[in-house]
Parts: sequence; structure tokens; C-alpha cells
Amino acid sequence: MFLHITDARPLHDYVVAVRFDNGESGQADLLPALQGPMFAPLLDQALFKALCVDPELKTIVWPNGADLAPEYVYFLAFRDRPELQRTFANWGYMAESVSH
Repeated sequence: MFLHITDARPLHDYVVAVRFDNGESGQADLLPALQGPMFAPLLDQALFKALCVDPELKTIVWPNGADLAPEYVYFLAFRDRPELQRTFANWGYMAESVSH
């Protein structure tokens, strides 16, 4: 599954409303991603809120050059949906917990 983000806007704290090219919309708390030298500066709310969707990358980007994989944002938005658990495990975002 290849996903692209078509729209994103900050809501509160580090939560972003996102829309994907598969038609789904949700809210993703991006705080877990804000670690390391590229992402830690985004803890500054002013910089975090400067996010936009890059028309070429089709994902969320920030002025400091940080960007997130659309699949990771999708995972953060829909991590609790039972029907997606195997997909997320296959992507490496969680331990495989679905029986085969």
C-alpha cells in the first residue's frame, strides 16, 4: 500500500488533522516522532505549526527540512484499528500480534 498525504493542518499540541489519498481522514499525534536532531526542534510549537504538505513528496514537511513517511503518519492516525494491525506489523511499526 502506497499512501500519500493530501492535506494536513495542526489542531492542538502535536496533533494534526490529516487526509490521505485513499480517502481516509484522521488525527495523528506526532509527538512520538519528535526525537533526534531533525525532529526535536519541532517541539517548538511555532515551528511545529509551520507544517505543510509538500506537493512532490506528498507528505508533511517543515521549514527545517524534516518530513515524515506518510505510512508512519497513517499508523499514528489509525493505530487502534484492529483490521490494520497486520499491515502495521508488516510495515514494522509494531510487533506482530495477529495470529496467522
